[in-house]
Amino acid sequence: MVKLNKIYTRTGDDGTTGLVDGSRCAKYAARIEAIGAVDEANSAVGFAAVSVGGIHQGGLIRVQNDLFDLGADLATPAAEDDDFAPSEMVLRVVQSQVDWLERAMDAFNEDLEPLTSFVLPGGSEGAARVHIARAAVRRAERTVAALAEEEPVNPVGYAYINRLSDYLFVLARVLNENGRLDVKWTPGANR
Repeated sequence: MVKLNKIYTRTGDDGTTGLVDGSRCAKYAARIEAIGAVDEANSAVGFAAVSVGGIHQGGLIRVQNDLFDLGADLATPAAEDDDFAPSEMVLRVVQSQVDWLERAMDAFNEDLEPLTSFVLPGGSEGAARVHIARAAVRRAERTVAALAEEEPVNPVGYAYINRLSDYLFVLARVLNENGRLDVKWTPGANR
């Protein structure tokens, strides 16, 4: 269990931040950029969750918890030969979290109208908020990819953030009355 008695520690006043293993790195490091982008995405998912209600709200809250797991995973540096297996002391994103996203999308897709064009972010308020979250998740995915160019990253965690943007896209279409309220892109419409 996490217990925080004091929020400020002053340890970051030198421009560094602590990682799970006790090491410190610059607040502008690729690892911290990735963790921060995942946190921003989590906030955007929370913004969406408050407007959608019901079962979809529960799904988004589940995603928020998974994004915290991903943040902890990213905050735990790994060696080149690390198998990224979770342990009692190391939290890692696992395949079952990715599988949940895929099963949810498969269920959503059963009732969705087929796409006939790209979809503009919008339609209903809930869908618009989910699209904002999707865009934030895509940004987080880019920062995780940049980190992976420099240091080992859990491939399942990377798969999770990639799949999450797909989940949010499909959920936005569900919230748009299964695609009936989707706003379609008309290429060159305003020339």
